[in-house]
Amino acid sequence: MITGELKSKVDSIWDTMWSGGVSNPLSVIEQLTYLLFIKRLDELHTLKERKAARTGGAIEDPIFSKRQDHLRWSRFKESAPEQMFDTVKDEVFPFIKSLGATGDDEGTTYSHHMKDALFLMPTPRVLANVVDKLDGIDMADRDTKGDLYEYMLGKIASAGQNGQFRTPRHIISMMVEMMAPTPKDVICDPACGTAGFLIAASEYLVKHHSDSIYKDSKARKKFNEGTFHGYDFDPTMLRIGSMNMLLHGVENPDIRYRDSLAESDEDDAEKYSLILANPPFAGSLDYEATAKDLQQIVKTKKTELLFAALFLRLLQTGGRAAVIVPDGVLFGSSNAHKTLRQTLVEDQKLDAIVSLPSGVFKPYAGVSTAILFFTKTNSGGTDQVWFYDMKADGYSLDDKRTPQPDKTDIPDILKRWSKLKAEKDRPRTAQSFMVPKEEIEANDYDLSLNRYKEVEHEATEHESPKVILERLAALEEEIAKGRAELEGMLG
Repeated sequence: MITGELKSKVDSIWDTMWSGGVSNPLSVIEQLTYLLFIKRLDELHTLKERKAARTGGAIEDPIFSKRQDHLRWSRFKESAPEQMFDTVKDEVFPFIKSLGATGDDEGTTYSHHMKDALFLMPTPRVLANVVDKLDGIDMADRDTKGDLYEYMLGKIASAGQNGQFRTPRHIISMMVEMMAPTPKDVICDPACGTAGFLIAASEYLVKHHSDSIYKDSKARKKFNEGTFHGYDFDPTMLRIGSMNMLLHGVENPDIRYRDSLAESDEDDAEKYSLILANPPFAGSLDYEATAKDLQQIVKTKKTELLFAALFLRLLQTGGRAAVIVPDGVLFGSSNAHKTLRQTLVEDQKLDAIVSLPSGVFKPYAGVSTAILFFTKTNSGGTDQVWFYDMKADGYSLDDKRTPQPDKTDIPDILKRWSKLKAEKDRPRTAQSFMVPKEEIEANDYDLSLNRYKEVEHEATEHESPKVILERLAALEEEIAKGRAELEGMLG
């Protein structure tokens, strides 16, 4: 979790940029991302230097050549503001834009998105101030880096309509743990934003399957280039997302520009074995702008339903999905809502629904949401659907979102998910339980947890009216007696 000290440092950097004239929050985070990236490159090069010094050999795959030594963070940060500004603008920035470019070829995802990157630091003084403040943040710890990034992304969300870009990291981690990706998986997020889900999936694979993904050059190439796929239609987000992936050790993920709902791309149909996503739910599209094959699955203008149809199109048979949806998807009464739910229950295998507390996305949005877990089969298979009523996620559910580590259902969710057979006998009054497919069908495919949950009413015993009247008479007698005494004293 980000500390108060780190928070105040980021706030101070933010204020410096703001007062320097960079007022668009996305531009601020983009410029800070470039600088963090430049700093990280220097740290990586330093590690390679140390390794070479220990082994007595040459530096393996150096990031900077000897002629480029002055482009390193540790070198230019010591120079005067004007000189630093010129070095970063005229040399360092072109250097990071060209990283991974391979001549006539497209180069890496990263170099492709960086083509349009702009250096927007307004003055040498602002740059020097920001470099100085960033230098004081220790970026060696991967969690610190993640938390720092998360906090900065939170500032984007609080600045306006970009709230859909941010899913809390602990919720992402829980979804990834439940899906337990393997090196065989081809993972996609069709609304990837800053690539939070893809990064969490990559970290899970590194933690649990590092022997497999790094065993030889072929496996390494598959991990770096063939495993992670993300789409977004915001070029700034694509830049931040690909840079974020690179900072987290995935060299060339497939992150590209696409309006997922508008373009029908046959190349991507049934290509992925795992989808992790929190698509934007606000708004609706007109029929003309929507891919026709999605309209065949579910005829609607609502983006949350169209994204669910898109997930079904993108998944291979046997592919799995864990996706966040607004509660309306679970019980909406329109034909499109019902058709989608019927498709998930009858034609695919609906595995589980985890209902999230409504404060999870605060302070950016108070919408009630749930996580859908399903497997694409195209031949049914839904037998029992697991419901879990998540009441706490380790943070307060108000706008402050204060950490409350002792109040979280996440460990319980993970434990119960791993032993689903034991859930069959749980009563409907419990926090989690199973519902047979026939009951869901009988309820018009309503998937809201409250439809099936039973509330235990505690019986309260009341005294009989006769006893209450006797007590009232005694009280009145006492009051009359007190009053008579008071009158006697005054008389």
